[in-house]
Amino acid sequence: MQPARASVTVAAAVLFLGLGAPCGASAGLRFRGAAGAGGEAPERVVAVREVEFSLRSALEALLRGGQSSAAARLARIEASVWQTFQALPKNSAGRLAPRAVRYLVHGYFAREHGWLVKGLEPHGMQANMSEVHEVGILRDRAPALVETLLEARQMDRGLSLDDVVVMAAALERLIFGESLKLLETAYALNDLSSDSPAAEEELHEVLRSYLLIFQMGVRGNLSDARKHQAAKRKLAQLGGSWLTLVEFEEDAVLNYGFANRHRTSPFAPPRYTFEAAAHIVEDLAQAYGKWQNAECRQMKEELIGLDINGDGRVPLSSFYAQPETSDYHFTESRDYLRTIGALDETVSGNPRVRIANYMLGPSNCIASSSYYSVCCLSECEALMNELEEKVRAPTAPADRLLEIVANLTSSSYAPEAPRQLPEDLKGKMRAIGERHGGAVPLHGRLFAQWMH
Repeated sequence: MQPARASVTVAAAVLFLGLGAPCGASAGLRFRGAAGAGGEAPERVVAVREVEFSLRSALEALLRGGQSSAAARLARIEASVWQTFQALPKNSAGRLAPRAVRYLVHGYFAREHGWLVKGLEPHGMQANMSEVHEVGILRDRAPALVETLLEARQMDRGLSLDDVVVMAAALERLIFGESLKLLETAYALNDLSSDSPAAEEELHEVLRSYLLIFQMGVRGNLSDARKHQAAKRKLAQLGGSWLTLVEFEEDAVLNYGFANRHRTSPFAPPRYTFEAAAHIVEDLAQAYGKWQNAECRQMKEELIGLDINGDGRVPLSSFYAQPETSDYHFTESRDYLRTIGALDETVSGNPRVRIANYMLGPSNCIASSSYYSVCCLSECEALMNELEEKVRAPTAPADRLLEIVANLTSSSYAPEAPRQLPEDLKGKMRAIGERHGGAVPLHGRLFAQWMH
């Protein structure tokens, strides 16, 4: 149960303190404490306050005018991230440094939406570790915020929970803004004006076009209406996944109609403004990751069937040796699997593919834009979130973690919980604890390797 605390409101959320942490705090998740306000020079206090004001203004501007209630959005995000915030190491002011913020925000999007935000990829997918202010969509769409973040980074401050919640909301808002651009394109591809209300069947065609070009990503033809309509007709004839996509879209329209039933006349055919379509598209974009994850689960079941030891790993030879009749054929190279952390080479001559890590790889992302991709939902993030909820601290005794891990819910690992962990695995956990004075850091490199 969440400890009693005031829920984030729009008014409270924009009363930010400074962001950032010293450059020396970027190694792992270890920080030095921020200097106390009492020892700061007057000119420094003024500078901090100026940065805080700029930050408040920049984030408030991003959140203003959202399609859904800002307060409801912030409350939803807070409910998702507060356990992780409690479990992350903090500076002496109880705040997070940039690397920890990056970890938390990436986890939120991966877990809730299946979004792989460019600039927040897992470590193995990047040459260099980035921080939140380096995310592409912030640089391109919110340069004032990026400038303020860079200034605040020099103030030896961290992020509070409220700060992190609003940062995630700002990113989410910008990403939803990209969906509205695709919606405008969908109107044009159906020879409709976004200035005129659309009939229900016209709205369905627009939304199906939106989902199609969203799935196609950079491969989609966004200017040739004739080819686009031909593609829709061909997909409708083939049925299959197109029918499930249509059902997903129709459900979203029905949900919108039910939520707004008191605002429309039951005696007249419904007409939908662009604003109404935008509301529906935001719901589609938000729910798409969890909806499309059904296909990911089917792929995972195929891989679990190849897991002869029931430990979440598939022999590489079996991974590549799928018959022609199989629904899935895995062709990713060894280098690719190694880069994304999916190749287990600890046993010489017997490389194996980690199912959970493979599922999260970019080759399994279904939809993409310039700033993010929609990928399989992260089971690793869900497991860590469950663990963080139980521990609620940056460290824990090895035996306590062994007890928790044995009872975690995992669809990639065959034995039902509670399960018996191998003795050598228990020994490695206890060795990590001994190396750190009896307590295992939850977000350290060694524990991450142990979890894999």
